[in-house]
Amino acid sequence: MGGACAARLYLRIMHGVYRGAFVQNPFKNEDAAFRFVLGTIAYFALIVVASLIATWLAFIVFLVLSVAALMMLRGGRALPPPREHVERVAVEDTWRVLVIANETLRGHGLRAEILRMADGVAEDVLVVCPALNSKVRTWTSDEDGAREAAAARLQAALEALQGAGLRVRGEIGDGDPLQALEDALRSFSADAIIISTHPVGASNWLERGVVEAARSRFDVPVTHVVGDSATDDLLADPGHTPPRNRPSL
Repeated sequence: MGGACAARLYLRIMHGVYRGAFVQNPFKNEDAAFRFVLGTIAYFALIVVASLIATWLAFIVFLVLSVAALMMLRGGRALPPPREHVERVAVEDTWRVLVIANETLRGHGLRAEILRMADGVAEDVLVVCPALNSKVRTWTSDEDGAREAAAARLQAALEALQGAGLRVRGEIGDGDPLQALEDALRSFSADAIIISTHPVGASNWLERGVVEAARSRFDVPVTHVVGDSATDDLLADPGHTPPRNRPSL
């Protein structure tokens, strides 16, 4: 009986927490979701075991575990991820640009911005297209369709950029754009990052604060390019535009 009451109280608390009291986006990736599931199973198991011994013990276990869980959740929100230093490889007259985009990959403005950055230097451009997937398919590890769609968009974008005379290559990235950037930066020491999105109101990345998070997280200049899905015409954010020439390292 005590275990059932504790379980109902727990569900009410977690419902309030995940409606936004403490955490906006509780699961940043599959590992976080998996840890939450394991933690929830352990939580209920301990309460049930305690209830078999005594009702008062189950209530005490419930209080202790609930307080610990809330402290962890609030602490996770209060502490932002540390700023990551990107080691840059000095290559004479080379400007290394990391581009991340999804549906706006073929935008004219994105291509123009890359060309502007490459003006007067030997460009080295890496384009990352995240394999975006639904939550259900992510939980069931069904990523084939998402990767195929991302590969098709990436191939079309690479052909267009190469047709403009750019030296460019590409790869499929993690569905989380910030994780995709982090993964790419491990092997690609970028001098600049370009994030291309749909306009405000039509962009999930902007709603999640991806651009500002990238500027806070990586010590690399970040340019935001806004794409209009109707016209496929993109405009660079002039407030965060890195210089054309590679700075001294």
